[in-house]
Amino acid sequence: MRHIGVVCVGLLAVAVNLHAQPLRPEFTGTHGVVAAGRTLTVEAGTEMLVRGGNAIDAGVAAILAAAVVEISHFGLGGEAPMVIYLAKSREVVVINGQGTAPAAASPSTFVGDAQIPGNGPLAATVPAVVDATTLALARYGTLPLADVLAPAIRLADGFPMYQFLSRYLTSERRFSEPYADTMRTYYPDGRVTRAGEVFRQPALARTLRMLADADTTARQAGASREDAIAAARDTFYTGPFAARLATAVRNAGGLLTEEDLARYRSKVEQPVSVTYRGYTVHKAGPWNQGPVLLQTLNLLEGFDLRAMGHLSADAIHTVAEAMKLAYADRDRYYGDPDFVSVPITGLLSKAYANDRRALIDATQASLEQRPGNPLTFEPKPTAVSGLDAASAGRRLAPIDPLVDPHVRRVGRVGESGDTTAIEVADRDGNLFSATPSSGWLLGGAFVAGDTGVPMSNRMQAFRLEPGSPNLLAGGKRPRTTLTPTIVTRDGAPFLAIGTPGGDSQDQQILQVLLNVIDHDMSLQAAVESARFNTLGIQSSFENHRIEPGVLEIERSVPEAIRRELERRGHRLRLYNPQTYSTGIVAAGVDPATGRLRGAADVRRERSVTAW
Repeated sequence: MRHIGVVCVGLLAVAVNLHAQPLRPEFTGTHGVVAAGRTLTVEAGTEMLVRGGNAIDAGVAAILAAAVVEISHFGLGGEAPMVIYLAKSREVVVINGQGTAPAAASPSTFVGDAQIPGNGPLAATVPAVVDATTLALARYGTLPLADVLAPAIRLADGFPMYQFLSRYLTSERRFSEPYADTMRTYYPDGRVTRAGEVFRQPALARTLRMLADADTTARQAGASREDAIAAARDTFYTGPFAARLATAVRNAGGLLTEEDLARYRSKVEQPVSVTYRGYTVHKAGPWNQGPVLLQTLNLLEGFDLRAMGHLSADAIHTVAEAMKLAYADRDRYYGDPDFVSVPITGLLSKAYANDRRALIDATQASLEQRPGNPLTFEPKPTAVSGLDAASAGRRLAPIDPLVDPHVRRVGRVGESGDTTAIEVADRDGNLFSATPSSGWLLGGAFVAGDTGVPMSNRMQAFRLEPGSPNLLAGGKRPRTTLTPTIVTRDGAPFLAIGTPGGDSQDQQILQVLLNVIDHDMSLQAAVESARFNTLGIQSSFENHRIEPGVLEIERSVPEAIRRELERRGHRLRLYNPQTYSTGIVAAGVDPATGRLRGAADVRRERSVTAW
């Protein structure tokens, strides 16, 4: 691996102008690219490529390694949605790696509560990571599970603590103290491991070895690679381990049962897709927010963003207003399609976008929630999630801002605790995009007994209001913000891209795609470019608040442009350059050269390898 370049990008707060050279060069290669949250995660994926594995082997290895070393963002008890491009068949598939609510969960569970807890045993959906990764590996990978697990096991045995994680452990300790197993797992000897010291997770290492040993034992007994992976997967979801995991959650007041674990299965699904200026963008279905990016692209296709100018007031305003319209539809219509009927054909139709585009006022920021009426654009219009054609598209009552609209705040360096992203491209043209999340330390992770597994925090994404398509129900998947992305052009691989950042994920991915497609920027320059993010949408977390008109924006956008945005009614919340709390990573194929390329954000210490 002497010829593989590895870069870890620190959080920088340096002033840049809009047309400056990127702070880092774009990484190019011929054999493989892995981009992810930490160098240790990237190295795990790269090791699989060096061993002859494909992008799926590398992506799964990186997810499992991230569950060990990126525990401020993600853990083994969380979820891992994936979108994969298969070069041989020129096909895109989705792995629905989102856990479900326990069967016993219902709105009555939380009667008297304003919201579902964001952490703790009651916040846990069924762990999906092990099932989703083994499904992807068995269907589309080439290597045995034991080989793919090897880096994660080594890291669980010990890795050098890094400053970013040590800070998290320090700041979140008070929230973890109610959970004895969390303290034993993340605060050995009752203290925070300092940067540079070796940090060990022996309980998690035992769980990972259990999976690897089951895989090896099955193969030694003559099982095929796929059957051995299935046998290993079953050791997590059935039998003594599942009993220990479920018992630990229930003893702490949670709802998870052995039956919930035994019933859970991720699914292979078809993506939803739209074309944008010759590119096809592929996302997971409306059980997550992915289609909101597609709706926004449909709206923006009717504007000449190139002529407006990169990060001009006109461009920023138009993109922000389009995002508000798409997100309003998300909150009115999106939910688990196994439980609710979602008018996805209508929502993604070009005709619907043409109808909605007229709502964008070039001179004034909207302060309203304005869902549309996609039912009339469905092949067979039907009632959706308790709505009929008369009530669909009805504007929601204005909501007073929950921030002082006259206060202009300078954001600190963002350290949001949720989610990571993993993007891989291999020499055959396979692309892998995953957005793993949950089990994060922010607000106090809950580790289930002696398993070393931090449980999901995703129940908080459900709603408790009757009539919502995202209403909590047992066995239902919450409508999440986790949104991996694959882009193709004429059926050929172009880009795998993703980011942490909750509701902002699709907003940030959108801006990078526009930078590349509409403004001809290099991939790394597109990722480093100044960012903005509307909060005039319904939060998927905590109390689901809306902050009408609030636009978060980095100071590298010139003051004159910011003043013009304020004149149009945007209420700006300022962040220093390169500090907005997302962390885009991307891997793909440069159509001009045919070479692989990758990029990693200077925000949130993202990393990339290429060789």
